[in-house]
Amino acid sequence: MSFSGLKKQINKANQYMSEKIGGAEKTKMDEDFIELEKKIEQTESAVDDLMAKTSDFLQPNPAARIKLQMRAKGSRYPQVETALGETMIKGGTELGEDSSFGQALNDCGEAMKQLGDVKDHLDLQVRTNFIDPLNHLKTKDLKEVNYHRKKVDSRRLDFDFKKKKQAKGSNLPEEEVRTAEEKFEESLRLAEDGMRHVIENDVEQVAQLDAFVQALLEYHTQSIEILDNLKDSLSNRKTEAENRPRMDRKPLRASKNSYNNDLNGATKEESQPDSRYTAAPSQAPPRADDEYEIIPSVSSQCCRALYDFEPENEGELGFHEGDIITVTSEIDDNWIEGELDGRSGFFPRNYIEMINL
Repeated sequence: MSFSGLKKQINKANQYMSEKIGGAEKTKMDEDFIELEKKIEQTESAVDDLMAKTSDFLQPNPAARIKLQMRAKGSRYPQVETALGETMIKGGTELGEDSSFGQALNDCGEAMKQLGDVKDHLDLQVRTNFIDPLNHLKTKDLKEVNYHRKKVDSRRLDFDFKKKKQAKGSNLPEEEVRTAEEKFEESLRLAEDGMRHVIENDVEQVAQLDAFVQALLEYHTQSIEILDNLKDSLSNRKTEAENRPRMDRKPLRASKNSYNNDLNGATKEESQPDSRYTAAPSQAPPRADDEYEIIPSVSSQCCRALYDFEPENEGELGFHEGDIITVTSEIDDNWIEGELDGRSGFFPRNYIEMINL
């Protein structure tokens, strides 16, 4: 900085201190200019807040925003929908194609990845048509306006100092005072024109808001379509799962010690098979030397075998699924006596269903 430049800065500082402390008179701006400055400051504050909060809206996770700032330019936010979709697809793949739950997970995973893609598109549209134009307004138009506003303050101080000095009888040349006044008025005009340009062209900001809302509308419309398709797919999966044939369950045989449970004090309810399953009888077949009351059966009463039955004890009657057995007597609630192909013996009740021929 030259000596004359340094001297000018000192003069401006003196004038500023005189105004703040000594109450020195200064050139006043008109009301229109003051109102323009107020609107510009409000606009700048609104733009700063909008840019920050819109970025939060696109990616609410602060940690994700920090990670993204460390990545290459143009990288997209890691969408939570995409991460969830990949997890669902991984689980569905591990469960396999024969699992209804696994297939449903795959459907949900693909839909969530589509939602992530739609969110990426929203991110791109909002940044391109809303955040970037706001940033241009801040870094170019408002920056240029603020430059001229600072220039107005600087040249006003210079002009007021020289005017005050001249009023005190200094031999300061009139031409120098007039030049300072012309520079001040030039900066004043440039600042006012710039502020009016920003304020009168706010239709651009309205258009940017419209683009923001349009991007949101497209995002939600596409999201609804994806979720509607997913809902239909899951309804079909549910129907398929309900109609899928159940696996055949062959009842477990009672252990040889099960009959002793009753002798050791087990209640009748505890010895009954669980009605939810085709369980084995809770009592062992009667032995040849056991005494029991035979309940006569109705003549020509028969039963059909539901499962294969392999005899393990003396006196039991073996048969295959579908065999028709003639019932000769009902021993108790768990065991029946019958005949098949000239053979007779005992067999469990829950292996058969009663029929009448």
